[in-house]
Amino acid sequence: MNAARSGYRVFSANSTAACTELAKKITERLGAELGKSVVYQETNGETRVEIKESVRGQDIFIIQTIPRDVNTAVMELLIMAYALKTACARNIIGVIPYFPYSKQSKMRKRGSIVCKLLASMLAKAGLTHIITMDLHQKEIQGFFSFPVDNLRASPFLLQYIQEEIPDYRNAVIVAKSPDAAKRAQSYAERLRLGLAVIHGEAQCTEQDMDDGRHSPPTVKNTTVHSGLELPLMMAKEKPPITVVGDVGGRIAIIVDDIIDDVESFVAAADILKERGAYKIFVMATHGILSADAPRLIEESAVDEVVVTNTVPHEVQKLQCPKIKTVDISLILSEAIRRIHNGESMAYLFRNITVDD
Repeated sequence: MNAARSGYRVFSANSTAACTELAKKITERLGAELGKSVVYQETNGETRVEIKESVRGQDIFIIQTIPRDVNTAVMELLIMAYALKTACARNIIGVIPYFPYSKQSKMRKRGSIVCKLLASMLAKAGLTHIITMDLHQKEIQGFFSFPVDNLRASPFLLQYIQEEIPDYRNAVIVAKSPDAAKRAQSYAERLRLGLAVIHGEAQCTEQDMDDGRHSPPTVKNTTVHSGLELPLMMAKEKPPITVVGDVGGRIAIIVDDIIDDVESFVAAADILKERGAYKIFVMATHGILSADAPRLIEESAVDEVVVTNTVPHEVQKLQCPKIKTVDISLILSEAIRRIHNGESMAYLFRNITVDD
């Protein structure tokens, strides 16, 4: 397919070779060439983008994977989108497999909903559509003023379980917290496997509690309405950590959407080992694997961590051979083809549940 003649081009907004790997795989599947552009950082730290070919009247797809330097990647995407907008591109579609700041999608105390801010910035820069994968919260789609296609990686991870895990019929799907129970249930139902949920947290010692966090607030001399008596707020307290479900003599497969700081996964693996699981897998869509994650995984009871290539993690794989990668360029390239041709996206969501 000659992409230029058919009215669309695919660009990579990344300035590093590791991050352009996914873009190259997608264009190979489309039978297209990667658009000609230059993205680099000047000596003063500013990002500069130069488009090296005409994009007038075409559908432009910007593929942006998010490396460790998240803020630089965001600026690359914003500046490239604005450059394409001023170059008279007809539609500008962002292909952002892992959407950054997705964990900051709820108001917490005096914080801010940064994900909503980023959605507004992308719209202002000129994006007209976004293709992403496994948003941390599905409600994030409501932050945007343009269409969002939230694809799922579960078919690829389910295929990996069926083809690469021997005796997977003796496995149980595990949610490492009640928040992940719906996703785990979706996997368990499609694989016809059992379900287990890890609930609670490790109990603090008396010495750990003596840090002032649990003490009552200081009473200030403020005027309070004499008739106002608020009910006493009971503090939330989690029970000791327990496993709801039988994992004894079974393969435990922990599923989640993001694996970043791995301490909670390592702790879950230790609990599952204590309960009799003889092999432990961790499956996640986005393998961010920050800080000492590779070392902690290598030293842990986890036998294998399986993630997709939505986020570049080649360095982490060199540090930890337990990390395996599933390629999802197939579904991204098909989404690009269907959007450009005006075809339905329903085929890409077949057999996908709401909780997936």
